[in-house]
Amino acid sequence: MCRWLAYTGPKIFMDALMIKPRHSLIDQSLHAKMNFVPGVGKWTTNGDGFGLGWYGERETPGLFRSIRPAWNDDNLRHLAEQIRSHLFFAHVRAASPGAEVQRTNSHPFLYRRWLFQHNGDVGDFRLMKRDLQCAVAPELFPNIRGTTSSETLFYLALTYGLAQDPLVAMQRVVADVERLRSRYAIQTPAFLTLAFTDGRTIYALRYSSHGASKTLFYSRNLRAIHELDGDYEAIPEGGHILVSEPLDDLSDDWALVPESTFIIMEDGEVTAIPFVPA
Repeated sequence: MCRWLAYTGPKIFMDALMIKPRHSLIDQSLHAKMNFVPGVGKWTTNGDGFGLGWYGERETPGLFRSIRPAWNDDNLRHLAEQIRSHLFFAHVRAASPGAEVQRTNSHPFLYRRWLFQHNGDVGDFRLMKRDLQCAVAPELFPNIRGTTSSETLFYLALTYGLAQDPLVAMQRVVADVERLRSRYAIQTPAFLTLAFTDGRTIYALRYSSHGASKTLFYSRNLRAIHELDGDYEAIPEGGHILVSEPLDDLSDDWALVPESTFIIMEDGEVTAIPFVPA
């Protein structure tokens, strides 16, 4: 399981969220507090690679991915300290048991203007992989370069009209997953806490088959984020943050996204919609 964050709002340097907060994403790559795995317990380390996707001056986003641990990569730190963006995704990966650690499996995934990142897993994905990938549009299928369930879900969502209606597309994707879980009598849950964006709007989903989804929070207000050195760095008016777990101590600054909820972040507003698979 993984940790990720997403930001939208006025331009900020990416290190303001990735590095400086007391419980930054870099800190979470070593010391996650809320990453519980059934049968294992708390999974604190997310060192199987990282990724960063950001929107700048061009139509398509920048992307930097690696298989190195995020806490041990100076290139990531230097990029985050120098790049300002109005919308960016960042992800640190904990590969599922048996999953390959390779750069094409690091999140976020990119297709044209779209970025996609995921915390969770599709249980027994190997049993339904062929069915799900055969449903991907032929013109999109060659873009699947890695082996994760996450990337397959992304291209399936694109097939189902992600660009036209993100909510309906994800309802169809999740319906496919649940139908195949039933067909193959799969008992292992599907955990789908994910985010995706076209560079203008951030969409997110918190859902799981057993109603025990991976955590997801959004910033409730604009009070300052506590920096590592004890100072404060304000998030500008109109900025919103979406995180796997808060970047400082859990407080009223953060709202927990309810189970089975679809989130839309746009124009400084956060909209929560109950989610039911199609």
